[in-house]
Amino acid sequence: MAERNYRTYLRLDDLLGLQDTGPEHDEMLFIVVHQVYELWFKEILHEVDHAAGLLRGGDLPRARHTLYRVRTIVKVLVAQLDVLETMTPLEFLSFRDRLASGSGFQSTQFRELEFVLGHKDPDAVDRAEPEARGRTNLERRLAEPTLWDAFLVHLAGAGVQVGESQLERDVRRRVDPDPGLQEVLAGVYRTSPDLAALCEALMDLDEGLQEWRYRHVKMVERTIGAKPGTGGSSGAAYLRTTLNQPFFPDLWALRTLL
Repeated sequence: MAERNYRTYLRLDDLLGLQDTGPEHDEMLFIVVHQVYELWFKEILHEVDHAAGLLRGGDLPRARHTLYRVRTIVKVLVAQLDVLETMTPLEFLSFRDRLASGSGFQSTQFRELEFVLGHKDPDAVDRAEPEARGRTNLERRLAEPTLWDAFLVHLAGAGVQVGESQLERDVRRRVDPDPGLQEVLAGVYRTSPDLAALCEALMDLDEGLQEWRYRHVKMVERTIGAKPGTGGSSGAAYLRTTLNQPFFPDLWALRTLL
């Protein structure tokens, strides 16, 4: 067996052969940025699954460290938009037709991330390509507990009086706010600094993803204005509907109770 080196370990020949560009100079940037996004989505899913397992196992320090890593990656996602915004509207239009029906709206990995963080949407499964691996992953994620469910299991294991209705909720449904749970979490902030710090780590992640959504909307508006998006979406108009939708609404609401 040939000795492994940097090129073969990273499979650089395969990786660097995946940028199928046309004659327009700026298409390379567009493809590379979006491929890197998909790689980061893969890593975030890997880390969030790990964090959920650590929480279920009662390992608070490592779970918090993993959530910090995810939040740091999200900062990179936001920063990548600065690179994409160096592309002017005319530069993007020079190759936009080559996208055909392709759209970031079709990223099943981002839908997976939404699912694992609590925004379950069966319609997203139906929209995925029937034979694609991404659809199979979405079907699995729809039926699996979320990071929030793992968080609640951890709280219960630490002696916090989480209601049975929360611990036994239908995990195929979106995580909705619960006033009773907000009271419990407010008590956690008052009495348990370690668990409160875990809540803040989840808040950091939630806020970071909301920041990314906002920057993404502004980048699209800056590039195509009010034009429809590729792939049949309404472009920035659709993206604006995704703003101000926290993944962990109870953590935001409890601030009013403190």
